[in-house]
Amino acid sequence: MIYVGLTGWGDHPDVYSPGSKKTEKLIDYSAHFPIVELDSSFYAVQPERNIRKWINETPEGFQFVVKAYQGMTGHQRGENPFASRDEMFEAFRLSIRPMKEAGKLGMVLLQFPPWFDCQRDNVEQIREITARLEEFDLAIEFRHQSWYAPELRDKTIEFLKENNLIHSVCDEPQAGDGSIPLVPISTRRDKVLLRLHGRNVHGWLNTGNAKKWREVRYLYDYNQKELQEISRAVAELEKTTDQVYVIFNNNSGGHAAGDAKEFQQMNDLEFKGLSEKQLDLFEGEF
Repeated sequence: MIYVGLTGWGDHPDVYSPGSKKTEKLIDYSAHFPIVELDSSFYAVQPERNIRKWINETPEGFQFVVKAYQGMTGHQRGENPFASRDEMFEAFRLSIRPMKEAGKLGMVLLQFPPWFDCQRDNVEQIREITARLEEFDLAIEFRHQSWYAPELRDKTIEFLKENNLIHSVCDEPQAGDGSIPLVPISTRRDKVLLRLHGRNVHGWLNTGNAKKWREVRYLYDYNQKELQEISRAVAELEKTTDQVYVIFNNNSGGHAAGDAKEFQQMNDLEFKGLSEKQLDLFEGEF
C-alpha cells in the first residue's frame, strides 16, 4: 500500500475549504491525504493537549510521521529547555505516546544533521537514541553523503536492518557531502519512508537569509518526468514493503500539494477513510 502526504498541514492553501478557520486546517487536510509529517515536534516537544486534539481531528486510520525533537538528534538551536537528556527523552515519549495508543503513529523520524557523518561514535549515538525510543517505530534519515559511499552503503543498510530501523529514503539535490543520493531500499518488511525535498541545487547550497533558509531550500516544483522517476522508485520499494509512506516536503513555493496530487493520479491511488469534509479543488486539474 502506498500512502501520500505532505510536511505539515498549515501551509497548503489549496486543500482548505473557503472560509475555513485556522483551527480547521488539519480537518481540511485529512480530507485529501491519509498521512502527514508532524514537523512542529522538531522545534518543541508538543504538549499532550495538542497531540490529543490532532488525534481527535483526524479520521480512523490516519497516520502521523512525527519528526523527533531537535535536541535529540544534534540540531539544537538556542537553549535546550530540559535539565537533562533523560528529561528530554521522557518528555518526548510522554508527548507522543497517546498517538501510538490511538493507532495513529506511523513512525518517529530521526533526521540527523548534515555534519553527522559515518563514523563509529555516530553509529553508537544512533544506538543510544534508538534504545531510548524503542517502544516506537523509528525511521532514520541521514543527510551526510558518507553513509552512502560505495564502500559503506551496504553496511549502512545492513545496520538499519539489524536494528529494525526504517530507512528514510530521500530525493533531494545532489550537492556535495551535505546531501544523499536516492537509494530506494527498504530495511523493514512492514514500512518504509520516502521524503521528497525537491531538486533545487542552488537553493540547497545558497540558502541566503538564515531566517528564511527553508523558503529557499525547498522551493521546487517536480515536473512530470521527475514524478515518473519517483514513481519507479516507489514501485521498487513496494515490491519488498507492505506500506510505503511518501511525503512531499517541497512546501515553500506551494507546490507540494499539487505535486502530491499529480503523483497520486499518475499511480492510480485512491485513499479510503478520509475526512468527510471532501473538496473538489483538484478535480480536472491533472
